[in-house]
Amino acid sequence: MSVGSASPVRGAELPLLRQAPPGPESVRWLRRFAQVAAPMGPRAAWLEPQPGVGGTIVYQSGQGSNLTDVDGNRYVDLAAGFGSLLLGHGPECVRLALARQSTELLQALGDLHPSTLKIELLERLAGIAGQGMRAILGQSGADAVSAALKTALLYTGKPGVLAFSGGYHGLSYGPLAACGLRPSYREPFAAQLNPSVRFVEYPSDTVGLGRSLLQVRQELARGDVGAVLFEPILGRGGCIVPPAEFAPALAQACRAAGSLLIADEIWTGLGRAGHWLFGCAQGLSADLICLGKGLGGGVPISACLGRPEILQAWSQAREVVHTSTFAGAPLACAAALGTLQALETQGLVARAARVGAAWQRALEDAVAASRHAASCAVRGTGLMLGLDLSEHAGLALALSRRLLARGYLASLGGGQRECLVLTPALDISEALLEGFVAALSESLGELPS
Repeated sequence: MSVGSASPVRGAELPLLRQAPPGPESVRWLRRFAQVAAPMGPRAAWLEPQPGVGGTIVYQSGQGSNLTDVDGNRYVDLAAGFGSLLLGHGPECVRLALARQSTELLQALGDLHPSTLKIELLERLAGIAGQGMRAILGQSGADAVSAALKTALLYTGKPGVLAFSGGYHGLSYGPLAACGLRPSYREPFAAQLNPSVRFVEYPSDTVGLGRSLLQVRQELARGDVGAVLFEPILGRGGCIVPPAEFAPALAQACRAAGSLLIADEIWTGLGRAGHWLFGCAQGLSADLICLGKGLGGGVPISACLGRPEILQAWSQAREVVHTSTFAGAPLACAAALGTLQALETQGLVARAARVGAAWQRALEDAVAASRHAASCAVRGTGLMLGLDLSEHAGLALALSRRLLARGYLASLGGGQRECLVLTPALDISEALLEGFVAALSESLGELPS
């Protein structure tokens, strides 16, 4: 890939920096923020913002793959709301769907009196997952995972949950118990969490695959595991792609033990990893599938999909439900239907696979030509890629700040935040991806060996 010129298309322009980030307006807003927001973590970057030294900026507006901060700086957004903005900022299909629906109906009455759009969305989701699946709608990915965990307990009667190191499924109480990313997220609340959750190794290669599957079978043999919860690719855990045999072998082990396999496709699904459902592309037939993040095109909505005979367990229980006031609300359903239609009609799922493969090769070439070639690895698939800098503590953060100073936004992943995570919009201009490769080469050259 070669560095392209700025595109005349709005939302597909190369960076333009007027102030070294964070500029004075971002600093002013961040100081206001520090006065009213709870400090999440001991080193919240916005507590004492320093002008011009990278770190946190304050968003003003966004269009397509571009973001503008309050200082008038224009960036290329390669984080895209932690991968949730499959169509970038303010996609026309979502804006039009919201505008139309806002004149018709803002809220329905859950499952008691559902809207037509909720029913249409459920039908559309069943078509994606196949097998005549049904769904429970929610408002976040964690909500979908909670629904899946509840379903597994209702269906199997077994409280045990098997999860994986590095896994991240949200921070509400059900998913939090199964959070293998960082123990610090989970341990302060351990007394209130499911005590029957156990963790095994997530495999990154064939050697790890054998260990992981052995651990899985040993845990399942205990007889109390109702759910095995996994990500087909670790997302926040650092874009780790397991061996292709992993998911089918996991499903086979679950069937033999009478446990349900829950595929958390909240990051990987809907084209992010180059397939509608990455697990299905690996030959997996999961019992329950969780979708979220990009489903609403920037509007919060999620879904837990499952085979009819499994979800039937809800009706056999004594008046038990999983719902909330805004689950499946008409506005969110309209946004989701618009998003799914755009993904299909614009061929963005296949494009993510094709463009992502070319970009990954270009990133690998850039890393190989740098002085960090021996300690930096590119991994992932589709437009879900990561640069692993785990051999040097703090190097990924330093790299992200240098890229920000060049106008490119990325997020961090991995248990020690050792991975630079790249999850741009699926329709991002290839010229912007080429520009990032050049910025990456320059930034790597500035990092200490």
